[in-house]
Amino acid sequence: MPRSDGARGEPDSGRHRLSECQRRGKRGACIDPSGYDAGKKIKGKKRHILVDTVGLLLHAVVHPASIQDRDGAILVLGTLFGQFPFLKKLFADGGYQGPIFGQAQKKILPNLETEIVKRSDTTVGFEIIPRRWVVERTFAWLGRCRRLAKDFENRTRTARAFLLLASIRLMSRKLCLKT
Repeated sequence: MPRSDGARGEPDSGRHRLSECQRRGKRGACIDPSGYDAGKKIKGKKRHILVDTVGLLLHAVVHPASIQDRDGAILVLGTLFGQFPFLKKLFADGGYQGPIFGQAQKKILPNLETEIVKRSDTTVGFEIIPRRWVVERTFAWLGRCRRLAKDFENRTRTARAFLLLASIRLMSRKLCLKT
């Protein structure tokens, strides 16, 4: 029996869900901003980690990709204050060189010596750079966790929490293999 009160496809209340979806946004109302790094051509978040010589995670910071690497390293050192008094030497990538990072590092942690590990200018092709592979290996270990393989998280604190959980899993597995 046909309805006589309106058009066939129109809902009874007359509301449309489109305006509600536009107001809420595609991924939810409460998300942290994701940036874009034009140099690396990535959209989302960046992870800055501090590892020991074995490659186990000491500290991590997650921030939008629009923040430069050396500014992200300053964030790591700024939040590190007082946690690791035994830290004597810091090996850093070539992206962290320059007076801005050097001055900030001397201001935040004056007793910490920084050594910038660079690639040789004469090298052609792939070369293992001393001490840099430790961090890259840690990123590879963490990348094996499905939740960290891509940027799924809406909030940076959630992304950092899953990064710490994956490192706890990694450390506990390495501890069980030793005993």
